[in-house]
Amino acid sequence: MAQIKYSDAKFTQSAPSIRQCPPEFGAEVAFAGRSNAGKSSAINTLTKNHKLARTSKTPGRTQLINFFAITEEQRLVDLPGYGYAKVPIAMKKEWEKHLSEYLAERGCLKGMVLLMDVRHPMQEFDSMMLNWALDGEMPVHILLTKADKLKKGPAQNTLLKVRKHLVASDPKGLFSIQLFSSLKGTGLKELENVLDKWLYIEPDLTVGTEDTETNSENPELND
Repeated sequence: MAQIKYSDAKFTQSAPSIRQCPPEFGAEVAFAGRSNAGKSSAINTLTKNHKLARTSKTPGRTQLINFFAITEEQRLVDLPGYGYAKVPIAMKKEWEKHLSEYLAERGCLKGMVLLMDVRHPMQEFDSMMLNWALDGEMPVHILLTKADKLKKGPAQNTLLKVRKHLVASDPKGLFSIQLFSSLKGTGLKELENVLDKWLYIEPDLTVGTEDTETNSENPELND
């Protein structure tokens, strides 16, 4: 399996709902998390482009579904952040509706990366996202972000605690989890390995087959 070059990612478009999303083809992975979980920083670290996904001192600024193309068939998707955004409840409910539709109806979505601050894991929004994933039988890879904010022992204890909780609520084995730090690059290779599997596209072995068969039936064309 060829390693994907995430540094090739380029912004392509934003969409307020699934109806404005790009055509469904290939494979894409969505990044989701509370507004203060470090989602944009993680995408920027993964792509080695610190200007790709907008980071803001005002959590919840990103209110659209943002698409980043790595190749013509492989995409990263930045979903709207939740949590501390100072917006009306009606708008938050609208975001929730669009998120639900996207996760349930987007056929080329291969998995979701769910980011949680290692100091505050498994908040209400996190549980909601995991429940959506269970209902849709969609794989989720959890990043416990800002691991540099804790010493190694406490960080590992949190990882083990959340993993134990996930095992109890995930009978189909859809969830995986790791520590991550955008600041120090901790866990970056582990994340890349997961994404490489999800975004892998089987080669089309039929390409060129018809020409070969045609030539075999017409020997003169092979001369």
